[in-house]
Amino acid sequence: MMEHTPAIHGKNQPLPTSSSRLPGFYELAISERLNILRDFSGLGQLETSQLGHFGTLSGELVDVFIENGVGTFGLPLGIATNFLINGRDVLVPMAVEETSVLAAASHGAKLTRSGGGFSTTSTESIMSGQIQLFVEASVPFREILEERREDLLAFANRGQDSLVSRGGGACDLTWHYIQEIRSLVVMLHVDTRDAMGANIVNTMCEKLSAVMPDLFPCEIGLRILTNLCDRRLARAECRIPAQVFDTPKFKGSQVVDRIYKAWQFAWHDIHRATTNNKGVMNGIDPVLIATGNDWRAVEAGAHAWTARTGVYRPLADWSVNGNGDLVGVLEMPMAVGTVGGVTKLHPTAQAALKLLGMPTARQLAEVVVSVGLAQNLSALRALASEGIQRGHMSLHQKNLELMQIKQRHDLLATTETREINMSGEGNRSTGRQGATRQ
Repeated sequence: MMEHTPAIHGKNQPLPTSSSRLPGFYELAISERLNILRDFSGLGQLETSQLGHFGTLSGELVDVFIENGVGTFGLPLGIATNFLINGRDVLVPMAVEETSVLAAASHGAKLTRSGGGFSTTSTESIMSGQIQLFVEASVPFREILEERREDLLAFANRGQDSLVSRGGGACDLTWHYIQEIRSLVVMLHVDTRDAMGANIVNTMCEKLSAVMPDLFPCEIGLRILTNLCDRRLARAECRIPAQVFDTPKFKGSQVVDRIYKAWQFAWHDIHRATTNNKGVMNGIDPVLIATGNDWRAVEAGAHAWTARTGVYRPLADWSVNGNGDLVGVLEMPMAVGTVGGVTKLHPTAQAALKLLGMPTARQLAEVVVSVGLAQNLSALRALASEGIQRGHMSLHQKNLELMQIKQRHDLLATTETREINMSGEGNRSTGRQGATRQ
């Protein structure tokens, strides 16, 4: 039996909503998509309007950013304070729904100030793409690629005049062979400057792959960037004197020792390392979201990076120096952009970047890893002293109070609606004014 699918006869033609099979849904206006959702799921008017809320965006931008868009999903946007990075005070925008994240980042940054704040460095903005070629190991591809390397880089850069004029472009070519799948993997390394660079790298890989069969017999496989951008690293360091951790219950030296032991636990135990690294990303992801960057790509690269030796480890390293100070280091891949894509179109992302002083991609990467290190420091300090739940639950109490208020409000609204409906039904049954009530 042939599958029956609804057809669109025009952009103003509504679709049947008994099935999730909705060909042409993307062609409809957002208002029409919302009507379909309302009919399909029995959404009320309030729920439909909440889905169709645009915030600082417009319907046009929603359609540019994603397919089948119907609205935006709001996240709380806050400012992490106390950050001192390379001697400069910085206020950091963070978009996140978890209660304690901004408090923890701000507190971690405050702890580092007595030791001079964060010191950061970063590499050039090198993104890498992979060209997979199916080729026999006996083919002398190494010699051929070595001989043609400069020509291939020049070919990849052809048509990228703007990028090359800013000091970017394809800058290196490496390769390795995977015997098990008979694949030569050619790695194209591209300086993308202030762009994240995914589209640039993918375009160059597609272009370069087309000439490979002219060099030696091969079949072309995948051509795409890798999110393990291990040539694009950002590093943050901090030093906290032990006395900063003094509390009525613990001496600072005790807290430093406990933090170091907590880090050792993560180093030797994958379950602890996973939760530890989630804490690091608690700081990193909200900054990426607020500035319109691809937090999923950074997440993937971070976890691959920390498992690069074959063992999953904590992202940040903590140690104790000769003076008894706590020393933290976080170095990881950080592919971020400050030009192009969402960063140029999203008004909130633009405002967030302006708050940060319109940083270059490298400067933004250094801010991001500083926040990740501050977040990890704050979490480890809490775990090593009073326990993570004390501060977290005191902040979470606000959520519980709001939930109770909302439950009372919803109950009241439900009661009022029931009374109105009952009144309307009574009027209709007696032929009174209920017929005209809307």
